[in-house]
Amino acid sequence: MQKNTSKSLSTALGVGLTYFLFVFATTANASMHQSIQHQAALYVQQNAFIDNSADVNIQAAEVDSRIHIPACKAPFEFESSTASLKQSNVSVKVTCPNTNWYLFTSVQVEQTKPVVVTSETMSPGSLLTEKNLYIADIPTNRLRGSTYSSTENLVGARLKRRVRPGQIINDGMLCFVCKGDKVTIMAVSVGLSLKVSGIAQQDGNLGDTIRVQNASSKKIVSATVSSTREVSIQI
Repeated sequence: MQKNTSKSLSTALGVGLTYFLFVFATTANASMHQSIQHQAALYVQQNAFIDNSADVNIQAAEVDSRIHIPACKAPFEFESSTASLKQSNVSVKVTCPNTNWYLFTSVQVEQTKPVVVTSETMSPGSLLTEKNLYIADIPTNRLRGSTYSSTENLVGARLKRRVRPGQIINDGMLCFVCKGDKVTIMAVSVGLSLKVSGIAQQDGNLGDTIRVQNASSKKIVSATVSSTREVSIQI
């Protein structure tokens, strides 16, 4: 009876030790996987082509738990091609320099900027207001041309083309002064300013220089768009 008890105890201890070693190895391997993920994300953060004015979120993909990661005497090395580091999905090669072991993992880089988009469908000639615009975080790889970060700067401008809800507003689709508009020409010099009426001869956005006809003299002048239906010239 005592022999059977001793044998049972020995078997139980053996099973317990095996289970402990299995759990220890599994935990250690999982920790190594997490370390690889963290280091890959850090590598991309330090080397990717990132817009400093954008909001950035970097997330490494989970390394397959079935992959065995060996103990490496030297620190793991991480590398990506220049082309990959410019993408939103970066492929990273992880190697152990003193062995032939390596794996590929991926790191997602999301860069967004707050820009003005439309809240409804609008036709050409529609006036932009606070009600038909809002701010949205848009991935930078979707941004084209000059965009706007404030709705306040766009109020009063008009659309030159049809837009759909959620469309990004850029310079190419609007005009603060549109061809044929009656505008105020502000003639400015040191200590003096004059206002005269004029007619815009072309479209223009803030800061653009456009041709304007003086309504009285019919003379064509070059003027800078300063606000909605207003241009300025230096005299």
